[in-house]
Amino acid sequence: MTIDLEKYFARIGWDGDRTPTLATFRSLHYAHVLGIPFENLDVVAGEVPSLEIADLQAKLVESSRGGYCFEQNSLFAAVLEQLGFGVTRLNGRVRYGARPGEERPRTHMVLAVEVPGTPGRFLADVGFGGRGALLEPLPMIPGQVRDGAGRRHRLVVEEPDSPAPVWVMQALTDDTWEDQTAFTLDRTPAVDLKMGNWYVATHPRSPFHRLYVQRTLATGHHLLFDGPTLTRTEPDGTRSVQEVESADELRELLETEFGITPPAGFRSATRDG
Repeated sequence: MTIDLEKYFARIGWDGDRTPTLATFRSLHYAHVLGIPFENLDVVAGEVPSLEIADLQAKLVESSRGGYCFEQNSLFAAVLEQLGFGVTRLNGRVRYGARPGEERPRTHMVLAVEVPGTPGRFLADVGFGGRGALLEPLPMIPGQVRDGAGRRHRLVVEEPDSPAPVWVMQALTDDTWEDQTAFTLDRTPAVDLKMGNWYVATHPRSPFHRLYVQRTLATGHHLLFDGPTLTRTEPDGTRSVQEVESADELRELLETEFGITPPAGFRSATRDG
């Protein structure tokens, strides 16, 4: 099955040129990040999100839902391939928030994308969700700083002479380069992506058993996490925090702030939920 591109473009509010160029790629990446929220409501409800194309279209494109990295980047990869881009699916580790010396499992999906007529490859990731996430593709050139839609990123390579060098995507935050994700360039088969997806959704120590919803806006960033607590961040870094006291308030915030209609099996983590 293929993605219904007309419905996908309408979902992300995009009507650009469909020729597989770098400009098209950048525009699509930005529109997807702003158009489809990051969320893990299925996992909180005890379900394992499906990575089948038909299910991704039904959930992320045709419904008022979002998803996490495996869902978002699987959908985006299928769209890019239909448009004529070359896509290699990669599996990596989230380093953001890790303790010194902590090595996390490979539970994050990213994409290496080839643009016809353009040399080199580009890192794409529409499924990270955080304030350090990519808004536009990042050229896969070690050390080159990219200012994409107001955020600054770069890639560094660890152990470049080893059989499997580790590429690390970093974001500039408060004048400090912070690791966000790390990955190698060996292609990840679909079966391994499904395994990572299952692990994230079912492992007892997975952080995704707690509510985790994010939305990137042109004017800031919203995070709904655990407690739950809603944190709104303005473009200048100013933050405001709102404690969510009831299930009704949580559902209203999901619908109004994030554009999400919770699934039937979702049970809130609020005091009265």
